[in-house]
Amino acid sequence: MTKTLLLGAGKIGETIAQLLHATGDYALTVADQDTARLAPITALGVATAQADFNEPAKLRELIRGTEIVLSACPFHLTPVIAEAAVASKAHYFDLTEDVESTRRVKALAAGASTALVPQCGLAPGFISILAHAMTRKFDTLRDVHMRVGALPVYPTNALKYNLTWSTDGLINEYCNPCEAIIDGVQRETLALEEIEAFSLDGVTYEAFNTSGGLGTLCDTLASRVENLNYKTVRYPGHRDLVKMLIRDLRLGQRREVLKDVLEASVPMTQQDVVLVFVTVSGSRNGRLTQESFAKKIYSRMIDGQVYSAIQITTAAGICAMVDLLRDGALPGRGFVRQEDADLERFLGNRFGRYYG
Repeated sequence: MTKTLLLGAGKIGETIAQLLHATGDYALTVADQDTARLAPITALGVATAQADFNEPAKLRELIRGTEIVLSACPFHLTPVIAEAAVASKAHYFDLTEDVESTRRVKALAAGASTALVPQCGLAPGFISILAHAMTRKFDTLRDVHMRVGALPVYPTNALKYNLTWSTDGLINEYCNPCEAIIDGVQRETLALEEIEAFSLDGVTYEAFNTSGGLGTLCDTLASRVENLNYKTVRYPGHRDLVKMLIRDLRLGQRREVLKDVLEASVPMTQQDVVLVFVTVSGSRNGRLTQESFAKKIYSRMIDGQVYSAIQITTAAGICAMVDLLRDGALPGRGFVRQEDADLERFLGNRFGRYYG
């Protein structure tokens, strides 16, 4: 069994613990700063530990002897956890969508003897694996458009939205600069801008710029693609209300207030749907060609418990990458990009199959 440490016992962490523990292949310990969060993990029969992740020395002691470290913690803890993993010679995985945190991880990976694999999950994560695999079918590339949304199946409030994952991560996406390639030049763009409308299966959606979803694809596809962008999918009208909160009321400059407002007003739901929509165009055999991928993934029951679609897709993403590294299907040291994973091997994996 592979000795594995999971840091963070929130909703995503609980799902990761369920998936890994059920295999019997991982000797798993889950640690969190909040002992109340550890109760559902203990009920699974998984070992737990209370720990303060802000203290590097204690964190290194906790990690010592562990082969794999997974972080399901807020993005601001990413650098300290990654640094402790490198110092303890453990492979490192995380779920961060934060661009600056990922740059810190990449810098740490330069001299590491183990693999550092950030941005596992849905977006960034699976979306990069999928889009990169699609681009390889073309001789030359023109446009790569990536669209992802985690939406309530039954929208009822004015935002037409329910909280489905980290509120901090959601605010980051709505407030931080976005990366894109425009006319062959890598650029930063504003979040919440470049709104567009599209329909899928008879349902109308809107999509707009958000931060972090491209992962490392801007670097990977630089000089190969004319236009590359990522947008978050919502029901029509959501963007205008969020923009009013963040820009007009200036809550983007008071993120803790915005977090309190959202968590006090917008309920969570497990009745959600994850939408993945990627379109690639370019030249193939001398002809301008377009190929699209569309998929909807819904909440489901796993081992007698209902998990939301965003819990399943995020947890399955990181668990599949852990499996692939364990099986020798990913580089064993240094900085590992999501697009380093082979799409067919990912989808054929016991966790990746949740995307199938």
